Amino acid sequence: MRPARTPLALLRAQRGRWGYILAWLVGVPVPILVIIFLLRGCS
Repeated sequence: MRPARTPLALLRAQRGRWGYILAWLVGVPVPILVIIFLLRGCS
């Protein structure tokens, strides 16, 4: 059973998503974003 995510953890996850979306909108290629995502440990 997974532990419930705290509101702070949810805010961090959302902030990370917005960072990837913003990077994509600025022009960073998707494969580069995927590599960064994998190198960060998929967290």
